[in-house]
Amino acid sequence: MSRGGHKKIKDDGERRCIVTRETESRSGLIRFVIGPDGQVVPDLAEKLPGRGIWVSADRAALDEAVKKKLFAKVARAEVSVADGFVDLIEKGLTHRVVHLIALARKAGDAVCGFEKVKGWLAEERAIVLMQAADGSERGKGKLRTPEGGRWFGHLTSAELGLAFGRESVIHGALARGGLSDKVVEDAARLMGVREISGGERSAGKGKTTI
Repeated sequence: MSRGGHKKIKDDGERRCIVTRETESRSGLIRFVIGPDGQVVPDLAEKLPGRGIWVSADRAALDEAVKKKLFAKVARAEVSVADGFVDLIEKGLTHRVVHLIALARKAGDAVCGFEKVKGWLAEERAIVLMQAADGSERGKGKLRTPEGGRWFGHLTSAELGLAFGRESVIHGALARGGLSDKVVEDAARLMGVREISGGERSAGKGKTTI
């Protein structure tokens, strides 16, 4: 029961994408709200007030939502979409992932550097292996995804470096618990939105991706 005596509705964690019309887990969707000025605002933290409009965390789906003016149709109102809308979402997601990794580092739950990461993997302390998209494939292939863990490799070495307060980082790892689940969730959204050179998305050959 809520404070007002009304029965609280359980949040089942699923929402319907306005593009695919399919119901998905919230972790695979991006929430939007319509601001007071009619602007479509990405609510990446899912905390903004207002009715949520959900789109799959996929670049093609987001492009289609803009092209077909689906935000206006769902809101039943005139809305405006910023120039470079999908690119702005990508930048926002990148910032979130980098920030979360930085917080994990400050909490002692993240390390970087080949030897430190290798040590954490050997000790089974790491649950997530992070490797820069622009790092050497040969070098990255020397580290394996932790058993039952995850791997992602769609941040650049500069972006991963920013999370660790360095100019460039190729290898990083996250410990079990803490912010790891949230990093993986937002990194998965970023992977769906980010374009990789050559039109391909980083997949991590032979690795368990997020």
